[in-house]
Amino acid sequence: MQKRMGEAVARVARKVNDTVENKADSLDLANCKLMTFPVGIYKAMRSITEGIHHISLANNELKSITGRFVTTFNQLRELNLAGNYLHRLPEEVTSLLHLRAINLSRNRFRCFPEPLTAVTTLETIDLEENEITEVPSEKLATMASLQSLNLRANPVGPEVRLLVRPLVPFDLLLSPEEPVPRA
Repeated sequence: MQKRMGEAVARVARKVNDTVENKADSLDLANCKLMTFPVGIYKAMRSITEGIHHISLANNELKSITGRFVTTFNQLRELNLAGNYLHRLPEEVTSLLHLRAINLSRNRFRCFPEPLTAVTTLETIDLEENEITEVPSEKLATMASLQSLNLRANPVGPEVRLLVRPLVPFDLLLSPEEPVPRA
């Protein structure tokens, strides 16, 4: 077990070093078994955080992301947090003034993460396979840049479907409604 943990730490360190050395605009820490975002990365990347535009933390074991993460990487255009255990986002998400796409699919959101409605640059929100039942339709309708909202495989109720359709000027992806069983 310790050997596997050591290998995982070494893999994360290599990926961070590659990003720093190459002054890359993306950081890919997907599939690294991270339970939290490693604090040491802030220090290791401090000279290039302004240039990081894409981060993938997909398929880890994250239960939350911090406000510090969001404010450190405030130039993000794409953030992939799919396949984690997230159920909320920090309010600081509203400070991501360049964010165009966020993938929060396969997480544990029960409510639509409302801080996203304040991110005016968002074009794509992917919330497929969560546990979302209600959607802030009116707030979403005011998001001028939003082009696609994926809510497939969420238990949104029929009332949400009726509310949302006429209000939204973007592509709304929903799972087909389950047929009502006949008695």
